[in-house]
Amino acid sequence: MFNQKTTVLFIFFISVLSLHAQQTNSDEYITFNDRNNVVHGVYLGIPLAIGEIDGKDTFFAGLKLAYVANRKLEIGLATYGFYSQQNLTGEFSIDNEDLIGGYVGLHLEPILFGKRTISLSFPQFIGGGGIGYVDGDTFENDDSDFDNEDFETSDFIFVYEPGVSLLFNINRYVQLEATGKYRFSSKIELEQQALDRINGFSAGLGIKIGIFNMGKNRYKKQIDEDAQR
Repeated sequence: MFNQKTTVLFIFFISVLSLHAQQTNSDEYITFNDRNNVVHGVYLGIPLAIGEIDGKDTFFAGLKLAYVANRKLEIGLATYGFYSQQNLTGEFSIDNEDLIGGYVGLHLEPILFGKRTISLSFPQFIGGGGIGYVDGDTFENDDSDFDNEDFETSDFIFVYEPGVSLLFNINRYVQLEATGKYRFSSKIELEQQALDRINGFSAGLGIKIGIFNMGKNRYKKQIDEDAQR
C-alpha cells in the first residue's frame, strides 16, 4: 500500500513541475557587468513524508532552517517528528499502542545543477532524539491532554538519514522538493521488544520559503530582435 501511494504521488508531482519547467521564459538576454559573484540563500523548509517502520505505516513532519552556499550546498538544522501505527498490545491498550518519536540534528545537502529550474541534491541528516509507545486512542480521539505520563516506555535514539531529492526552483523565493530517504537508527530498548530499530524508507514532498539568490547580478537587458537583423 505504501509503495502504491508513493508512486502515484511522485508521478503526479514530478509531471506538474516538469510542465512548469518547460514553460519558463526562453527569451535571450545580454548581461552587463558580468562577474563571478557568490550567490547566497537562506530558507525555512517544511517537509512531509510517509514511510514504514517494521512494515507499518508511518507519518513524518519536519522543519528545516538552512543557509545555501552558491546554490551548491545547504548547511543548517532540522527537526523531525513521526507517528507509526504499530497497533501493539501494552499497558495502555489491548491492541492499539503506537510508536511516536522525534529527533533533531545537522542538515547537509550537496546540490547539483543548482542554477537550473530542476536540480538534483543529496540531503544528509545526522542527529538524535527520543522514541516511545503511546495509546493510539489518545491521538485518534484528538485528546488535547496528552503528556509525558501517557508514554508507556521510552528510549533515546541516534539517527542517520541519507537521501536523494529533486528540487524545483519556482522563483527566487520558493522551492519545492520531492525526496526519498533511508533511515538508519541506533538500537533501541523498549519493553514490548516488538522492534529494535526504526530503520526504513520514506518518501515525501516539501516546500522551502526564503531567498535563494542573494548577491545575484541582476543587470540584464533583453536583446532587441530587430537590432539583430
